[in-house]
Amino acid sequence: MTESTLADGFVLTDEKDASRYALLHDGQLVSVLDYRDDGATIALTRAFTVPTFRGQGHAARVVEGAVADIASRGDRKVDAVCWYVSDWFEAHPEHQGLLRRR
Repeated sequence: MTESTLADGFVLTDEKDASRYALLHDGQLVSVLDYRDDGATIALTRAFTVPTFRGQGHAARVVEGAVADIASRGDRKVDAVCWYVSDWFEAHPEHQGLLRRR
């Protein structure tokens, strides 16, 4: 995925050069999810929401979109390094099969 249009004017992009998923609304950056991809596992390392947009569920939206993108590829596992991503997976057990087992 390079870019995916979501509901309500949101766009999720995979900025491969920056190793991050970015959530934009009307062209304005709202939230990002940084990652490291080693070819077998994608480590989701940091979720960040621009302070003026916090508390509106945007971090969850960017994580959900990233997980959907990774799952659709079918060739990577996820390492939930970021505490927020780890909590998201706990709240969404239907996606835990995507997690790398240690």
